[in-house]
Amino acid sequence: MVIVMKHNATADEITEVVANIESLGYKAHLSRGEERTIIGVIGDERPVEPERFELLPGVERAVRILHPFKLASRDFHPDDTLVRINGVSVGGREVVLMAGPCSVESREQLMETAAAVKAAGAQVLRGGAWKPRSSPYSFQGLGLKGLELLREAKAEYHLPIVTEVMSPQEVTLVAQYADVLQLGARNMNNFPLLAAVGEVQKPVLLKRGMMATVEELLMAAEYILSRGNQNVILCERGIRTFEPSTRNTFDINAIPVLKSLTHLPVIADPSHGTGKRELVTPIARAAVAAGADGLLIEVHNNPARALCDGAQSLTPEGFDALVADVRRVAEAVGRTVGLPCLA
Repeated sequence: MVIVMKHNATADEITEVVANIESLGYKAHLSRGEERTIIGVIGDERPVEPERFELLPGVERAVRILHPFKLASRDFHPDDTLVRINGVSVGGREVVLMAGPCSVESREQLMETAAAVKAAGAQVLRGGAWKPRSSPYSFQGLGLKGLELLREAKAEYHLPIVTEVMSPQEVTLVAQYADVLQLGARNMNNFPLLAAVGEVQKPVLLKRGMMATVEELLMAAEYILSRGNQNVILCERGIRTFEPSTRNTFDINAIPVLKSLTHLPVIADPSHGTGKRELVTPIARAAVAAGADGLLIEVHNNPARALCDGAQSLTPEGFDALVADVRRVAEAVGRTVGLPCLA
């Protein structure tokens, strides 16, 4: 249930509504917009009639939220949420580019790639320190050494860092290095991990599970939001279907569906969504046209020698071409993409 306060509701009236909610054993969550305050009633509020709250001073109306996700719902938070990453805003008019290698392999590889994506217009550097792999014999990442290299690249190229965290025990450590904590597709339903990143006030990039519905993705986001962390970015990265021509089936429908259901920003990962280098740019264009707030692109200075996901990684030249393409699409739909760095 959401309680919409009148535009001229006083602080005392809002406090009284919150106290009333808590007296019934529920939690109250405030969302303060430019014109009015909305108060979410968190918990199973079905036994309580909306009229109970509509009688309180300053209340305009009380409305039940029909979706199982409450805090992630547009009913609760009608305006788009902007997630800020060290001066970069995700969810606004500008389409944010996050790019870099799937995995940090060496200092030379990371620095060369970071320089290339920064020059092309990327605002955030991605790179995995730990990598969850299907095979235990595949490269698993450099771990702490990878985090240290990412911090060095951040300082050198002034790019905020997004990297994956894989367990609740690693959250505190990774948060010391990363500006954005990524939860990969395999961990979308890792509920202890969702709770742990919900306790940390850093942006979280939550990827859709490979067999998850849109509602299941939003319920995973709800875990994070309910712990107090409101800085959640959703990521469509393709789902597993019967089609073997691509690594995954990129669900372009999910982007406008999510934008209609939730206030949270939505970005696209066409690298994992297709698994094929030649398909990344076409799907990136389509994602921006469909309303994506950003792109997560794998770029490697030498994809043929990559230890992880080389087949879907763009070269620096390929990323340059992608940025030029998506800039034209963004302009056609009334948005912008960051300009290349000329320094």
